[in-house]
Amino acid sequence: MSLQVENLEKNMAKLTVEVPAEQFEEAIKTAYNKNKGRFSIPGFRKGKASMAMIEKMYGLEVFYEEAANIVLDATYGDAADESKLDIVSRPEIDLVQIEKGKPFIYTATVAVKPEVTLGEYKGVEVEKAVAEVSDEDVEKELERVQNQNARLLTVEDRPVADGDETVIDFEGFVDGKAFEGGKAEDYKLVIGSHSFIDTFEDQLIGKNIGEECEVNVTFPEEYHAKDLAGKPAVFKVTVKEIKEKELPELNDEFAGEVSDFETLDEYKTDIRAKLLETRQRQAATENENRVVEKVVEGASMDIPEPMVEYQIQTMINDYARRMQSQGMSFSDYMKYTGMTPDQLKAQTRPQAERTIRTRLVLETVVKTENIQVSDERLEEELQKMAETYRMEASQVRERMGEEGLEQMKEDLAVQEAVDFLVAEAKLV
Repeated sequence: MSLQVENLEKNMAKLTVEVPAEQFEEAIKTAYNKNKGRFSIPGFRKGKASMAMIEKMYGLEVFYEEAANIVLDATYGDAADESKLDIVSRPEIDLVQIEKGKPFIYTATVAVKPEVTLGEYKGVEVEKAVAEVSDEDVEKELERVQNQNARLLTVEDRPVADGDETVIDFEGFVDGKAFEGGKAEDYKLVIGSHSFIDTFEDQLIGKNIGEECEVNVTFPEEYHAKDLAGKPAVFKVTVKEIKEKELPELNDEFAGEVSDFETLDEYKTDIRAKLLETRQRQAATENENRVVEKVVEGASMDIPEPMVEYQIQTMINDYARRMQSQGMSFSDYMKYTGMTPDQLKAQTRPQAERTIRTRLVLETVVKTENIQVSDERLEEELQKMAETYRMEASQVRERMGEEGLEQMKEDLAVQEAVDFLVAEAKLV
């Protein structure tokens, strides 16, 4: 195999790969052996006709596509390594020469990781995120726990009131016609939860058990179902059950039941401490984000379009896997939201570009500051993973392999770059 590398504009490059004719011939034979059973030749049982006979009947090119894929799979990785380029996209392949008895020649056009010029990155000044917990915050958390421990009592002597949990049957109509997904029976709805559109819940206040009523609402302009967005609708509703919350009294007895503390004051002190700990973590993360964002804003780079496209597709694939893990196919999600693939890509693009810019800048800081990840730091991370997956650290290391461990070291170095930037920053 021979290789020529041509640098193009905008951080693109073209690899021209020439594969010996003998290797292409071997690929054709492999393609023949794999596919010969698919051909019907008069006078021969399937799979028994010679390659020459099949080529005579179907043309010399009959195995070219399969043979080309075999050669590409066998040679592109080596060509990419030999080029010494930092390739950041899938290759765009063009066949230059594909003919029996001649060298197989193709080009692979790829995006190359761009050079980053850092602006000011030490001592950047950003507004500091501060962790604070007010008395009101403590009371809200206490109220949340109080609601979690409330009892639901069946009500039969009064109509629906704000805060009640109701059980209803409903069916929705637009332009006098029932619409898909607009009907349910024995549906639990908390009045005031704002889980239904517009003033649906408010219009149930004052209704009695067994009472049928009409609820008039308008779907939001940005509603996920495009055929309903912005349209007025009428729901026929029947109230079947009403339940009200009976909240426990906030006292020492309550504190003893829901916590390890004997008094309400001690419990409040613990709530404040835990809220503060959470907000301190949130503030630390926010400060990291602000510092990194400021450094990224000051850097310059020319990101090749294929690199962005690759990142967009990676993010969409990850999202599709998450959807599937939650029991929804990606195609159903797209149908549900009414979004086209092009719209989804356009929506994902800004985040993809931010992700690329941020990673490139942090990698450049790692290189500029010669940040090294120690063996001890790597082992510490492996141990955390081992505890998470209930495995031995040696097993985690073995499963990751050298490539996975190298990627982990790069990721840890990037995080250390973030720590470095925050330590150098001026938080005011």
